[in-house]
Amino acid sequence: MTIPAADQAQNLDDLMEKAQEAVAGAQYFQAERLANTALQIARPQHDFDRMARIVGPLREARRQRLGQALAVATITVLDTPITEEMPIEPGCYLVQPPRVGAEARRFRLAALNREVPVAVLCREPLTSLGLCPIVAICSSTTVRTTVDPPDDPENPDLAWFVEGLEALGDWAIESIDPEMVIDRRIDAILGRLDAVPDHDGLHQCLHEACCKAHQLLSTEHTTPGSPTAKTKVKP
Repeated sequence: MTIPAADQAQNLDDLMEKAQEAVAGAQYFQAERLANTALQIARPQHDFDRMARIVGPLREARRQRLGQALAVATITVLDTPITEEMPIEPGCYLVQPPRVGAEARRFRLAALNREVPVAVLCREPLTSLGLCPIVAICSSTTVRTTVDPPDDPENPDLAWFVEGLEALGDWAIESIDPEMVIDRRIDAILGRLDAVPDHDGLHQCLHEACCKAHQLLSTEHTTPGSPTAKTKVKP
């Protein structure tokens, strides 16, 4: 049975309200789950207005969670097998060879499910130019860029770790084709956010794209003779 549009909108509003309440109550993991669920529901409905509003609590929940992880100020190197049963403590984790990006993702999701605040960065072997590749993946997207290696390769410091996280998210934004139609751009951003969820700029990028998509749809729907709905919204 098809759920009426009004009921779908109310369900999304309820999720957003609960996410905002969870942020206000410092329940950041709960807020992230609720906001992310709302975002995934709103996208197939082309509800770009609500998507733009959902980004706020999602962004804040992730910012707080990341802050809790970075506050530990220690980096744990993971280069041994990562298992579902392994203990996870709050803090920063550097996944490195022979471990790979898929394992880094599994570790991050395991911490999220256990509500343990962690920041995870995955590095790969140095390139021939002596640069350090860093990578993040999800089911549909791979984000990879290079940074200068840490001054002490065996004991990277927190500043290098944070710079790596920022560089990965910055490249995730830069690698999006600016000529994409707006709804495809939104999907590209969503894929990158799934891989790199702790980058503030990616959330801002999503918010701006959703606002633009909503504005374009609103303009089309109020223009005489225009179709009442479109799947693709050109910028």
